[in-house]
Amino acid sequence: MNKKNVLVAQSGGPTSAINASLAGVLKATIDSDNYDRCYGAINGVLGVLSENYLDLTDKAKEDSDFIKLLNQTPAMYLGSCRFKLPEYRDDDSSYSFIFSQFRKLNIGAFFYIGGNDSMDTVLKLSNYAREIGSDVKIIGVPKTIDNDLCNTDHTPGFGSAAKYIASSLLEIAHDTFIYAVKSVTIVEIMGRDAGWLTAASALARNGYSTAPHLIYLPEVPFDKEKFISDVRHELSKRNNVIIAVSEGIRDKDGNYITSSKAMADTFGHQQLSGAGKALEFLVKENIDVKVRSVEINVLQRCAAHLASKTDLDESFAQGKKAVALSEEGQTGCMVVLKRISNAPYQVEYSYAQIKDIANEAKSVPVEWINREENDITEEFIEYLRPLIVGEAEHYYENGIPKYLDISHLNQKH
Repeated sequence: MNKKNVLVAQSGGPTSAINASLAGVLKATIDSDNYDRCYGAINGVLGVLSENYLDLTDKAKEDSDFIKLLNQTPAMYLGSCRFKLPEYRDDDSSYSFIFSQFRKLNIGAFFYIGGNDSMDTVLKLSNYAREIGSDVKIIGVPKTIDNDLCNTDHTPGFGSAAKYIASSLLEIAHDTFIYAVKSVTIVEIMGRDAGWLTAASALARNGYSTAPHLIYLPEVPFDKEKFISDVRHELSKRNNVIIAVSEGIRDKDGNYITSSKAMADTFGHQQLSGAGKALEFLVKENIDVKVRSVEINVLQRCAAHLASKTDLDESFAQGKKAVALSEEGQTGCMVVLKRISNAPYQVEYSYAQIKDIANEAKSVPVEWINREENDITEEFIEYLRPLIVGEAEHYYENGIPKYLDISHLNQKH
């Protein structure tokens, strides 16, 4: 039998676990009876359009530790892009070239690892494949720290980011509580439209610390006057108040609460900055207290030294599941997780049609936000807690984590 090859690429923002999914795809391809080689496109779909590939099968053969190191290396070994394919009915030149590459490389399945915008690419390529009668299987492998992909319980990368955020909030509490003076610390966390990451800050709470004392998510309108009232109330109970806030909080009219004008990316998403700083100024203007804002920013995305073992294991398994789905003949779909139980924590791996996922976003259920709209419920915490469990194994060199060489991403083409 003439075996086919597979092609895999990564797109969108980085995470601590996206390479674990790549490692899963590679391992399943090597173990497959149906596929021969696993090629990786550099910088997402742009790598296909520029014919820029790595033979990942050779990499794994040359280095017996390659898959193991890939599994613990943060961000994207293959690099990324934020490229929006045009509608093929308007311009099919990119599609025609991509599928000519599939034929050239004898590709039987294409796996695209990414978030919402990447699933848009999976949808478009799937539709085009059906239009031209191609038998190449097109399958999405999820990732996004934002945890906003529909039809899946949670996404790879979210658990590790949640673990980092919770750990950081606890450390901020230790830093702040040492001073016997009234203070407010505002921590801005990523989340343009969904507050999953900000909600994860509640996992920092323990027997001696209830920080963060206030949590504000973009799913409900933000009221400045109520915010000041909430802060005053918390200051009446304790010296140090710690607040977690999503970057995407907005008022009842839908206007973002930022300290600077937002720009838009190629997909039309506003690039936000300054929600924490805006609230810092608001507190300074209304309350005579020491106040500072902290923007965690990109640190929460690729903190592999605090990765969740559960997250990495599930990400690897979802990469393997994508290959299995293609061998079963599935296409135009994305790997999904279905939670069976919280205690003991169990999930099963399945798939959902990409048309029901692409260009949609999953918000935090409003019933998981408290009545005062400044905290989350215990049910939400029970959902979050299993996702950060377990410490990933790391390898060190000269005291620094050892990751795979990514110099191929910094080469001029």
